[in-house]
Amino acid sequence: MTEIHPNQRVAILADAQNLYHTAQSLYSRNIDYSSLLQKGTAGRALTRAIAYVIRADSPDEGSFFDALVDIGFETKIKDIKTFGDGSKKADWDLGIALDAVSLADHVDTVVLCSGDGDFERLCTHLRHEGVRVEVMAFRESTAEELVAAADTFIDLSERKETFLL
Repeated sequence: MTEIHPNQRVAILADAQNLYHTAQSLYSRNIDYSSLLQKGTAGRALTRAIAYVIRADSPDEGSFFDALVDIGFETKIKDIKTFGDGSKKADWDLGIALDAVSLADHVDTVVLCSGDGDFERLCTHLRHEGVRVEVMAFRESTAEELVAAADTFIDLSERKETFLL
């Protein structure tokens, strides 16, 4: 499915950690999730919008999570894990992939907001199942294989005034 039309059912899956760290490292700014949702939907029927976030016990994260819900995102929250050697890990790759595969029968388009190359195989699978895949991310930090695997790539860097606060 390559055409965009108003009757398409869309799911937007936002990898908040990936977006946050990229926006901070490239521009020292934050993501405008309201614009992300609006532009990702593009006048189509929104079936589900999920923001995958990490709880790191920072002072403003509660209000950030609440703001995401107010905008229209469902939040999925994972606690950061600290290992014995002091290293920390938290990612939603598997959760995002499972949700995308589960939603595939209920949507026409999945908008993946992440530049993580680990999602290349997910995009290939979804397209094989007849689901249109759109990736929204910053070109400078998006894996080439992810861009190639998607039907469409939307470069957030080209419209910083729209997607950054």
